[in-house]
Amino acid sequence: MQAYSRYLRDLLVLALPMIVGNLGQILIGAVDVFVAARHSLDTLAAISIANAIVFCIYIVGIGLMSAISIVLSNYRGDRKPTKKYLFSVVNFSLLLAVIFWIITLAIVPFVGVMGFEVHLVPMIREYILISSFSIFGMYVYQSLKEFLQAHEIVNFPNILLIAALILNFALNYILVFGMFGVPSLGVKGLAIATLIVRTLMGLVLFLYCLKLIDFRKRFDPILIKQLVKIGYPIGFALLLEFLGFNLITILVGRESGLFASVHTIVCTVGSICYMVPLSLSNALAIKVGFFNGARLFTQIKRYSLAGIFASVVFMGGCTLILLCFPAQIFSFFTTEQSVLAVGIPVLIIAACFEMLDGLQTSLSGVLKGLKMTKTVSACIICGYWAFGLPLGFWLAYEMKMQLKGFWLGLAFSFFAISIIELIIIFVRFKQLRFKYAN
Repeated sequence: MQAYSRYLRDLLVLALPMIVGNLGQILIGAVDVFVAARHSLDTLAAISIANAIVFCIYIVGIGLMSAISIVLSNYRGDRKPTKKYLFSVVNFSLLLAVIFWIITLAIVPFVGVMGFEVHLVPMIREYILISSFSIFGMYVYQSLKEFLQAHEIVNFPNILLIAALILNFALNYILVFGMFGVPSLGVKGLAIATLIVRTLMGLVLFLYCLKLIDFRKRFDPILIKQLVKIGYPIGFALLLEFLGFNLITILVGRESGLFASVHTIVCTVGSICYMVPLSLSNALAIKVGFFNGARLFTQIKRYSLAGIFASVVFMGGCTLILLCFPAQIFSFFTTEQSVLAVGIPVLIIAACFEMLDGLQTSLSGVLKGLKMTKTVSACIICGYWAFGLPLGFWLAYEMKMQLKGFWLGLAFSFFAISIIELIIIFVRFKQLRFKYAN
């Protein structure tokens, strides 16, 4: 293990700012959930369903942009110039924003026929319509963060996220509950706060990068082709993964806003834990991508093992915390007894597969670094859609387990994905050992 300590330290040094950044992003969403739950269960149910719908759209573009750090880190490992691509990256993000903004607006008229509780429909529509304009700031921020991350520049984006988190909390409370002469706006206030915060994040990070932009090189077709080639499988994989979680929100939301609210709170808690292995996975993709470009197998292997070990150990700790304090964690969001009665058993189920979630996430980072993004998509398709979700549907509706059944199905998804990815990586490493030795 001592031989791997340097690799683990390098990964943690690279991942730590990403952990701060990713935690900042998820905590912005967690603040929305916290404030919505304090306002009313209807408010929480409405934004839960609205975000479940729109993030199935937004996540495709985020997946495409995640290719930025992968492609550019491979370029850097191959000693190719990369900073000249910054303006192309920004324009790519804006093009994606326009496409997915139009798709989001097209969804709004159909909310009323999706079978949700009638009193929630106007709130869902209002939130989607207002917050949809925030996609421009979100995508610009995400693309620039990926660009800087490829060059291991992560401090300023994370400082910006912390500032955004504080601003989001303040705006949510002011606009939702009404303070300082502002009337109580409820769901509308949450949407406006989201729009303001995401727009400012994109604008400020753009101004930070302004000095690096060469405005003469607007759109590099070779880079864009590479981003689409590497990114569309990631976007498709993220869509399938988010669709798995968010389809559950939509389905249970058709039965009761209570179930949608519980599912959102459990997802929020799980996502906070997930940010550490996700950040380690991103760091793994960068390190593995760099040494894959440099054709150095030993470094690829050692970084991979170090990252996988760190992710699994951390998620094991999260499992213990969630199993020991489920009621206290759930009560942080709401003290409604109906929510606690449904939510605590679901949170305990979620806790039991945290280590599997950490394992499959770190394995995906290794595969992404090797530019095997289509393989990651295939693994997620098999894990979620061939195994986990069908099992979850059967348990929820045939065995009458409702939300608990869906979460047991999700647990099996992570188990299936982990096994498939482990086999693929074992085979690929055998190939690389021979290929890079010659």
